[in-house]
Amino acid sequence: MSVEDEVLRIHKKLSKMTSSKSENQAQALDLLKALQDLEINLEILTSTRIGMAVNELRKCSKDDEVINLSKRLIKNWKKLLANPESPKSSSQKSTNGNSSSSSNKSSSKDKDEKNKDSKSKSSSQTSFPPPSSSSTTDVVRLKCREMLAAAIKCDDYPDGCASPEELAEELEEAIFAEFKNTDMRYKNRIRSRISNLKDIKNTGLRSNFITGVISANRLAKMTPEEMASDEMKKLREKFVKESINDAQLATVQGTKTDMLKCGKCKKKDCTYNQLQTRSADEPMTTFVLCNNCGNRWKFC
Repeated sequence: MSVEDEVLRIHKKLSKMTSSKSENQAQALDLLKALQDLEINLEILTSTRIGMAVNELRKCSKDDEVINLSKRLIKNWKKLLANPESPKSSSQKSTNGNSSSSSNKSSSKDKDEKNKDSKSKSSSQTSFPPPSSSSTTDVVRLKCREMLAAAIKCDDYPDGCASPEELAEELEEAIFAEFKNTDMRYKNRIRSRISNLKDIKNTGLRSNFITGVISANRLAKMTPEEMASDEMKKLREKFVKESINDAQLATVQGTKTDMLKCGKCKKKDCTYNQLQTRSADEPMTTFVLCNNCGNRWKFC
C-alpha cells in the first residue's frame, strides 16, 4: 500500500470519529502515531487533505495527548507549506549512536528548521490546510481564506453543508479569478465580504451562502446594496421616497390643469408655469410638471 493510500485510509477513520463524536481516544492516538511515522510530502498533504481531518480531531478531542500530538503534526506540516520545494516527512525521529557524519547532517537540518521557523513567524500567519483544488502557496490569499472562514463560522452551523474552510476557498477563488492578483481592489472586495458575513444584523446573507442559496460566484460580485440586510434595504427605500417627496415639494407652484396629458404615466394631473425665455415679441415658454409621476417637459 502506498503512502497516499495509507493516509486516505487514516483520513476516513478520523472523519468517522469526528462526525460521530466517538470517545475512542486510544484509537485516535494510534492513528496519529501512524501518521507521524509516514513520509508525507506537500503533494500528499494537499491531495488527501489529511490536515483538515487532524485539525477537526484536535477541536473535538478532550484527551491532552491526542490534542498535543495533533498540534505537533499540524506544526510540522505547516513547515512544508512554508517551503513547498522541500519534500520532507511530517516528523523526524532522532536516533542515538549515529556516526559523526550523521550528527553533522542532523545539526545542519536543525539549523534549516530554525531558519524556516523564523521565516514563518516573521511572515503573516495563515490557516491550514492548503486548498486541494488550487495548490496556491500565496500567503495573502491563504490569510484571506482564513479570515473568510472565520466570518462564515457560527454557533448554529447547519449539518450537511460544506465546511466554512471549503466555502471560504470557493469565495476567495471567485474573487481572485476576477482581479487575477492580490492588489488593493482584491483586498477591498475581501474586506467587504467579511464585513457583511460577520454582520449580526445580516445573518440572512451568511445562512443563504452556507446553504447554497447564494453561490460563491454571485457573492463575489454582489454590490453593497445587494448584500445589505432587509432592514437596511427598507431604510434606504424610505430615504429615497422622502428625497423624492422633498424635491417635489420644493418645486415652484403653478397652475393646475387637466388639459395636459403626461407622456409617461398618461395621467391628466399636471401643473404648468409660463416664463418669457426669449425675446419680448416671441410667445412665452410653458413648463409642465406631472403631479403624479414627477415628469417634466416644456412646449412653446
